[in-house]
Amino acid sequence: MSKLIINMDDLEYSEFGKGDQFHAGRAEVSGKIGAEKLGYAVVRLQPGKRAWPYHSHYVIEEMFFVLEGEGTLRHADEEHPIRKGDFICSPADPKQPHQIINTSAEDLVYIALSTTDHTDVFLYPDSGKYGVWHGKTRDAKDPDNFLVFARKETAVDYWDGETED
Repeated sequence: MSKLIINMDDLEYSEFGKGDQFHAGRAEVSGKIGAEKLGYAVVRLQPGKRAWPYHSHYVIEEMFFVLEGEGTLRHADEEHPIRKGDFICSPADPKQPHQIINTSAEDLVYIALSTTDHTDVFLYPDSGKYGVWHGKTRDAKDPDNFLVFARKETAVDYWDGETED
């Protein structure tokens, strides 16, 4: 059985990212304390960094709470300053993409909380791609998960490859 309580001082961060823009430390919380219907983690961004590309969800709703620092929220083609103590809502709505960017000189630390639906579709306006995910874990390496990223212009017709016999 998981622990019921974990202290911020006991969190273990995993580093992830790509290139100069995307780099973050993420500490899993929900799985360590037995949560099943909500997923949450603590995310730490260094100055100038962002954890994920600008994206929206069709199914999963997210909420963020800023623990330390300041930054910028990109949301539905607008930018908003954020700081310690701010709650941020990111509804499941493809017309409301979001991204948190550390635009300050100090670390930005926030709680990322989301629903744990087993299926989602995401859109990435900056790169023109979409993603489809289905699985019981959020581990892209889990062989039981289905995860694909593509662009609409490379999609095939529904009947593509089907025989007419």
